[in-house]
Amino acid sequence: MADRSLRGMRIGAQSLQSEDGVVFADRAEYTYRCETCGRETVMTFSTEAELPESWECKHCGASAVLLVDSKPVEIDRSGEKVARTHWDMLLERRTRAELEELLEERLSYLRARRGQQKIGA
Repeated sequence: MADRSLRGMRIGAQSLQSEDGVVFADRAEYTYRCETCGRETVMTFSTEAELPESWECKHCGASAVLLVDSKPVEIDRSGEKVARTHWDMLLERRTRAELEELLEERLSYLRARRGQQKIGA
């Protein structure tokens, strides 16, 4: 029974795993330059990883752009969707004249309701 008991380890002890047979991925360093503060940040990625074109600057938090041959990469933003507001979506369904007519209709309804309410209520 004694051979099957667990032995305690001290706090902060070394890991029981070894690095035998572990093959580390090839890595490369890439530089990002901040558009706001101008500082450069060096990041290490796997050579097989898809590189992000921008990275958050660790100094000021703004967007830093990847440098290739000491020149910033141009980021293609043509595929990004522009956020539509509620007003934009409303204008897709109705004309401005229809919206004004509906507004007047609702306002007259609310004004009529207010006139019918008792003062003490």
